[in-house]
Amino acid sequence: MRVITEINKKIASMKPIIVGTDFSEGSYVALELAIDVANRFQSDIILIWARREKLLFDGEQLNIMTNLAEDKLQTLCEKYQPAMKHGKLRWQITSGKVAPALATTATRELASMIIIGTNGASGFEKYWMGSQAVRIVQDSPCPVLTVRQGYDFHKQLERIVVPIRVNANSRQKVPPAASMAKIFGSEVHILGLLDLKEEEHALRTYVQQSMDYLEKEGVKYHFDIRPYSNYCDTVLNYADDIKADLVVINTEQDHIISQIFLGTNAQQIVHRSQIPVLCIHPADFINVSAKI
Repeated sequence: MRVITEINKKIASMKPIIVGTDFSEGSYVALELAIDVANRFQSDIILIWARREKLLFDGEQLNIMTNLAEDKLQTLCEKYQPAMKHGKLRWQITSGKVAPALATTATRELASMIIIGTNGASGFEKYWMGSQAVRIVQDSPCPVLTVRQGYDFHKQLERIVVPIRVNANSRQKVPPAASMAKIFGSEVHILGLLDLKEEEHALRTYVQQSMDYLEKEGVKYHFDIRPYSNYCDTVLNYADDIKADLVVINTEQDHIISQIFLGTNAQQIVHRSQIPVLCIHPADFINVSAKI
């Protein structure tokens, strides 16, 4: 129980939230969603723009772009600060590639979440939103919430989808999903994904353990078990069927080389999902499945 308690504290202690921006519409949606999350967690937000010194600009161009970025960041903070009910909205300019820049800032600031847009490729810089989402998730020291341009962030977070398969890390998504559900008053939908008929008993055991945990935590829940051949299609179709507002997925970890990466299924979810996706590193929640 102590491990689970620490996980809940980690998710709930959202000070601050990091938001990456390229001044596109997609990044503005991410900022507006971050404000909603920050208000519920009573958190600060740090808005980050990454300066690519060597690849895009000469010295004079870089100075011009940096000055423009400073003006835009300050304008955004002045515009959205009144919407912050508890915390402060501040900005920083970092140097280097976007993914490691956000990861470094998140580590230094002890952030508990990074929120990014996933398809803002028409804005101030055209080189990172969308294709960079995978690298940001992989480099991040904390959970990453991705949101697609056009998402209606004013809608209540009513239903959270948690896909469960028969593998060691699958149930690690349940405690953070439960923490989010408690704060937002959401219902968690456990989706058991059946690949092989001979795994059905094990899958039903995993699903039942997940529901037992939610019951103990006082979280409303529902479950369904569906056979699948295409993971991404099944998860996203289910989310669409129940009008879900969030999908929680795992990244993967190669324990030999200690590298976090997104598997093919997770990459497709991040790129294709029309609703926000919360990406959790298994390494952040070691031994959770043994406690559920």
